[in-house]
Amino acid sequence: MTAQREWFEKDYYAVLGVAKTATDKEITKTYRKLARKYHPDANPNNAAAENKFKEISAAYDVLGDEKRRKEYDEVRRAGPSAFGMHGGNGAGGQSFNGGQPFDMGGGGDISDLISQMFGGRGGRSRNGVDPRRGVDLEATLDLSFIDAVNGMTTSLRLSTDSEKSPREVNVRIPAGVDNGQRIRIKGRGEPGRSGGPAGDLFITCNVATHKLFGREGKNLTLQIPITFAEAALGANIEVPTLDGASVTLRLKPGTQSGSRHRVKGKGIVSGEIEGDLIVSVEVVVPKDLTGKQTKLIEQLAEVSKASPRSHLFSAVKNERQ
Repeated sequence: MTAQREWFEKDYYAVLGVAKTATDKEITKTYRKLARKYHPDANPNNAAAENKFKEISAAYDVLGDEKRRKEYDEVRRAGPSAFGMHGGNGAGGQSFNGGQPFDMGGGGDISDLISQMFGGRGGRSRNGVDPRRGVDLEATLDLSFIDAVNGMTTSLRLSTDSEKSPREVNVRIPAGVDNGQRIRIKGRGEPGRSGGPAGDLFITCNVATHKLFGREGKNLTLQIPITFAEAALGANIEVPTLDGASVTLRLKPGTQSGSRHRVKGKGIVSGEIEGDLIVSVEVVVPKDLTGKQTKLIEQLAEVSKASPRSHLFSAVKNERQ
């Protein structure tokens, strides 16, 4: 593992705007929010947003990995002086340019000492060249709403500076990915050097909207129109599900417009987590009434003298007293 200049000079916690004690879940949640805000697709021709996206991605590459975060915290806590390092172009030292690994006055690479800090070995290859981890790669993938819910396997064509020709990479997108979510595929980035491990591939998912369904976390949402009679008297109505089937939803008498009803287990299934289908009902008021319908509603109005607005006047009166 090689520490670079940014590890000493860059506060990745500050970049993401999280505390050093933040949980993995908090870090991931904050990153996703920032990634959606600064993603190049959402900010075309905006160099500042693109640079910000790269900055938060670099921070999450470290803080989003438990092992790398621990190493980063240890290195930051120790500081450059703990390793006898110096900057500039003086004897035995390197200039701190381009994110290159720090060099020590005694000629050893800092990666050797850091490996020792974490119980590892020096890590140099037989030819005396340090193994270097491959660069992480970024890719964007457009997904339909259904593919994002169900998961899918697809192939991506990747081009890197270190490889002579593009390569196809098959990746599995897990069920339940959300718009803007960033997926990490270990070992599918740029190949390592001198026997070092390959980098990782990070895929940002752009999920299309659906004509009928929405989502709230692992729950799917759906708005269903119902008649006045169904709302007033109650009814059993058929509700479509995302898989093309249907379920029966029981509406109680007096169901109000805007009320939400939960259908268990008909949401997004991701691992051991099973979401629900949240159905919002909207009472549809008929516009063109027949004579018979008008007469029946007038009769209903005659026997329904109580005003649903009476409490409003009482509330205003009480506030003025």
